[in-house]
Amino acid sequence: MILVALGANLAHPRYGPPRETLEAALEALQQSGVTILARSRWYRSAPVPPSDQPWFVNAVASVETSLSPTGLLAKLHEIEAGFGRARRRPNEARVLDLDLLAYHDRVSAPGQSPVLPHPRLAERAFVVLPLAEVAPEWRHPESGLSAAELAGRLDPADTAEPFD
Repeated sequence: MILVALGANLAHPRYGPPRETLEAALEALQQSGVTILARSRWYRSAPVPPSDQPWFVNAVASVETSLSPTGLLAKLHEIEAGFGRARRRPNEARVLDLDLLAYHDRVSAPGQSPVLPHPRLAERAFVVLPLAEVAPEWRHPESGLSAAELAGRLDPADTAEPFD
């Protein structure tokens, strides 16, 4: 299973509010040859770390591709750049964020890129909750915990709320 996280908290000049921008990003991903197999509901979450930024809209998608992990990460960054994302500093507000969470059961060797599974995947409600919705039986390749079990271990103060 290949898993991608989507997030945004700034409006895009062409696509509009974050949710619509994320839908356009999913379409761009499909047009690039990556098949979207499933997508979670949309979730709202506070910025991490806490700040005065707008809240994020997040989701997780299960995808299929012939691209390697490196190729897929490059494609995600290419789409981000096409939407105007510039990586200037960590944790800044953004029009689009696409993260490669997992690529089958691959675990990267130290220093290998991309880092798989995503190093903070299990710590963030805005990733774990939509992941548990899309693939509740998916197992973290290092801990062996399912997405549903990871959701049960989240800090209660870390929240993400589904919305339509």
